[in-house]
Amino acid sequence: RNFRCDCGNSKFKNLQCKLLPEKGKVNSGNKYNDNFYGLYCTCKRPYPDPEDEIPDEMIQCIVCEDWFHGRHLGAVPPESGDFHEMVCQACMNHCHFLWAYASQLAVPALTKVNSLEDEGIVLKVEEGEEQRKEIKKESGVEHQETKEEKKMEQFNEPSTSSGSTCAEVVTKSEEPVCKLKELRSKPFLKKDTATFWPLNWRSKLCTCEDCLKMYSELEVQFLTDECDTVLAYENKGTSDQETERRDPLMDTLNSMNRVQQVELICEYNDLKTELTDYLRRFADEGTVVKREDIQHFFEEFQSRKRRRTNRMQYYCS
Repeated sequence: RNFRCDCGNSKFKNLQCKLLPEKGKVNSGNKYNDNFYGLYCTCKRPYPDPEDEIPDEMIQCIVCEDWFHGRHLGAVPPESGDFHEMVCQACMNHCHFLWAYASQLAVPALTKVNSLEDEGIVLKVEEGEEQRKEIKKESGVEHQETKEEKKMEQFNEPSTSSGSTCAEVVTKSEEPVCKLKELRSKPFLKKDTATFWPLNWRSKLCTCEDCLKMYSELEVQFLTDECDTVLAYENKGTSDQETERRDPLMDTLNSMNRVQQVELICEYNDLKTELTDYLRRFADEGTVVKREDIQHFFEEFQSRKRRRTNRMQYYCS
């Protein structure tokens, strides 16, 4: 993502970078993980691994960009078509704020309950919510909150009697709301597993001033960039390949009418046949084709073309 070549810095003496001659002695953006030594995943094994007989798909983490075996992510990955990006266990601990989003956005992993302790964690959260509701009902707090909500609704309604009240409401409604704080106020679970994310999940991350500062401190500002996704890079690569494979002759033909297309194809076939025959002679004799030979060929070709054109007459009806 931020990687640059090391030529011209302190790692290579007497070698100047041809792209950036005034490059610094150290490329601070370069982060050399185990991938640069041919090792991947938490198991630190090569890929393909000649000693690994278990067929397993490798998935790349979008934060650290390391590749992981599906069975080493702490959870069974969903079907490959159900998610678009993955964040590994270590990066989830580093980007702790993502757990609040995971409860709402992440694609559920095919996690099997391995122990009663894991099951108990979920039950505790559910029981806590139920108990809280029971307490509210018994103490009448729920009824009191309903009254307060109605008062707030009446307060937020546009008022024609007082201009100051209306101005005060507008100011409150324009206050930026942090999505992360709202999500953190709700119960969510942290697990020691990787997480799997659907398409366009990045657009739902909060971009308030505090959150942007947090992304910068954690060095994950790219998470809010939807052009940084794996899918975006794949689409760009596919588009570049299609551009490289595009035939310039076909592009030219598509911009012509039918008569021009036929004439161009005939000219192209004549040139191809005559040039192939001309070069075959050099190949048979074992001689080198020089620049003068190519110039001579095209001069003769143009001369023959002019003679053919002069003999032909075109009539338009």
